[in-house]
Amino acid sequence: ILYLFPRRSTAGFLSDMHDGCPLSSLLLPGTHDSMAFYGWPVAQCQSIDTPLSVQLESGIRVLDIRLALVMDRLIAYHGITPQRTPFQDILTTMHAFLTAPASCRETLVVSIKQEDFATTPAPKFSAAVHAEMLSGPGGKEMWYLENRIPRLGEVRGKAVLFSRFGGNSDGWDGGLEGLGIHPTTWPDSARDGFSWNCKETLVRTHDWYSIPSFLSIPEKVVRATENLLPPDEPAPMPILNVSFFSASSFPLAAPPTIAQGFGWPKYGLGVEGVNSRVGRWLLDKLGQTVQAMQRDEDPSDEEFEEKAPKKPAMAEDEMYVVNVDAEPRIRGWAFTDYYARPEASLVALMIECNYRGRKEGEEGW
Repeated sequence: ILYLFPRRSTAGFLSDMHDGCPLSSLLLPGTHDSMAFYGWPVAQCQSIDTPLSVQLESGIRVLDIRLALVMDRLIAYHGITPQRTPFQDILTTMHAFLTAPASCRETLVVSIKQEDFATTPAPKFSAAVHAEMLSGPGGKEMWYLENRIPRLGEVRGKAVLFSRFGGNSDGWDGGLEGLGIHPTTWPDSARDGFSWNCKETLVRTHDWYSIPSFLSIPEKVVRATENLLPPDEPAPMPILNVSFFSASSFPLAAPPTIAQGFGWPKYGLGVEGVNSRVGRWLLDKLGQTVQAMQRDEDPSDEEFEEKAPKKPAMAEDEMYVVNVDAEPRIRGWAFTDYYARPEASLVALMIECNYRGRKEGEEGW
């Protein structure tokens, strides 16, 4: 069985979204430890052939930047492992993307986290981030620094700071209110997830990363994907879902093992990884809204095919099309390791979710 989806622009899909749409009402693909290209198998979280520029062109819109201060310069790090890329190079790549004709209407959410907290005081790190942001390409004008969830129209062509570092906010305009989106709590590896408030938005967060072994992959996927769905009971305020699909613990849950799995799971010889499972989950959710129609009724030249789980048998002249009245509403910011493996369709499926589940009178539609 094949599903046919329109081919979306991975470099500019947010251009199709309404200016009035809050960033909490989008499904934004992201990478966990976006600059962690070295230190396999423990510290590496992204493939060396998907540098930041490729990530952005591929549809990644939420970045997880981990930094340490080395000789008064901010450098990408993952834990104690240097990742070599200076923060200024990261800013240069971001600015080039946000000013290019094909992507100047996009936005990036940029989480910044301190990795050298054991050796660098938090106020010094905060001051260094502030100084390099202002002196880097695009300067302060490239950044959205308010502590609230903006609407898309407010931040086109900008980077939204998601500050996961401490300090006393000295030097930042507005103090703590000028540090961008600033979590009020972040418990370490909370299995059941946790919530916090960003002004009038409830942020539901799943970041259970210290799983016992690869045997916990199924539970990890269930918890992270369910967090992207609306709650069972209507909430009294808007909701932002944040899900980290990454996990790591030594020795039985290294990042590449968790993300990609190993062996030949299709034949019962191996373990299916997180990315493949999430892709199947997305296909299943999107596929629940399809119905049969004649294959020759409306095949678009811009469509591409995706393999899907088995559905009821169809005649040879039938295909599945979308039933817009029952579309799934999958929303949030989704962080992944090795996002392009084992197949390069995961981000495309996440992007497609932004075209589904739209409700009249909401999100500016």
